[in-house]
Amino acid sequence: MLDWTDRHERFFLRLITQRALLYTEMITTGAIIHGDRSRHLDYNQEEHPVAIQLGGSNPEDLAVCAKIAEDYGYDEINLNVGCPSNRVQSGMFGACLMAKPELVAECVAAMKNVVDIPVTVKHRIGIDENESIEELFKFVEVVAKSGCNTFIAHARKAWLKGLSPKQNRDIPPLRYNVVHELKQAMPQLEILINGGISDLETAEEQMKHVDGVMMGREAYHNPYMLSEVDHRFYQSDKKILTRFEIIEALYPYIEKELSKGVRLHSVTRHILGLFNGLPGAKKWRRYLSENATKREAEIEVLYKSLDCLR
Repeated sequence: MLDWTDRHERFFLRLITQRALLYTEMITTGAIIHGDRSRHLDYNQEEHPVAIQLGGSNPEDLAVCAKIAEDYGYDEINLNVGCPSNRVQSGMFGACLMAKPELVAECVAAMKNVVDIPVTVKHRIGIDENESIEELFKFVEVVAKSGCNTFIAHARKAWLKGLSPKQNRDIPPLRYNVVHELKQAMPQLEILINGGISDLETAEEQMKHVDGVMMGREAYHNPYMLSEVDHRFYQSDKKILTRFEIIEALYPYIEKELSKGVRLHSVTRHILGLFNGLPGAKKWRRYLSENATKREAEIEVLYKSLDCLR
């Protein structure tokens, strides 16, 4: 979800669901330690609960970044052991770390020693030829001994050579049963499932076998599906906002961001899926895509775009 789940996207999603846990895009330890820290870590208080996802393999660097993130107010530290891109592998983090469970355990322990908030791990069910259930169980067992109680399993293995990150999201087959078996074998751990889940009915079915569901691209492209999450999974009786009410609730935020020099497209690029499936949605997306990207674009562009839907 690099370049997708930024603070604008998360503020928008929080208007749709107040209870679902939101995650940042993966942020490398180097970006935090040596880069523009505020650009990477600033967020809106309305985003809580929000977890930061870190990428790295140096225990000392991860500990430093975890402490910084806790001081910023994040609710959870999540270590990415699932991203298969070549750039990530060259930095020795992401899915390639599944071959080094002891190092991952060391990283988790280093972070847990300096923070009081939860430290969790997101991983694949295997990499390359190392795809047996026994190898997955060993990875989780070793890391769990470091104090990690929550694992988010992408139910596909990753091919580190020969497949692009996009192909790694589609070509390796989904094996939900493997994640289910992981939960059965380790009931004391919190096991969440990720990968290919595109509706809340499927998510609810998965909850019979695991403790939670992570949704990524489907939630991004079809965000209004999350409007029922609070009612269905958290027994909330709060009124569900309509799509138009969500846009209206977004106006003050956009005005504030524009006043700080943020371009309109930086926010509106995340909302293009809000009206998916409704008459005029394609025309609305096209209007926003063509006009919000202009340097001089103001919020009136968003006002006018709604005429495509009315």
